[in-house]
Amino acid sequence: MSAQDQPISLKLRNLDGRPFNIADYKGKVVLLNFWATWCAPCRAEIPDLIKLQKKYGKKGLQIIGIAYPPEKLSEVRRFARKFGVNYPVALGSKSDKTRFTAAETLPMTIVIDRGGKVRDTVEGVMYGDEFDEKVKPLVLERSTKTTGNSNPR
Repeated sequence: MSAQDQPISLKLRNLDGRPFNIADYKGKVVLLNFWATWCAPCRAEIPDLIKLQKKYGKKGLQIIGIAYPPEKLSEVRRFARKFGVNYPVALGSKSDKTRFTAAETLPMTIVIDRGGKVRDTVEGVMYGDEFDEKVKPLVLERSTKTTGNSNPR
């Protein structure tokens, strides 16, 4: 198995300082969302991500926000509380982002399948049609198999 075929492993710390690893979410469809408190498009996208996590979380979607530097922990915590972010948020580094892309665009969302492999990258705000095309099939794939329901909602 080549390094490219290996599941993603990225160790981060949440806003409470507790460590977690992206590999811990194997079995879920993970959206790594690189964002910043000072980024207007990021601020506009976060309410949609909150809705997606609420709607698809039980079906196996896990959004993880990675605040892109320079960010202060206190600002990111305040921002997450104010917006009611319902998914894990970590402070990231430039090297965390460059593991996936050299693009400077924010927001940037990395789509990781249930096996832990990168399936797609969305530069800029992920709109509903992109979610429906790139993410929803990955989420519904397992929930259809496990529930036996051929028309999941």
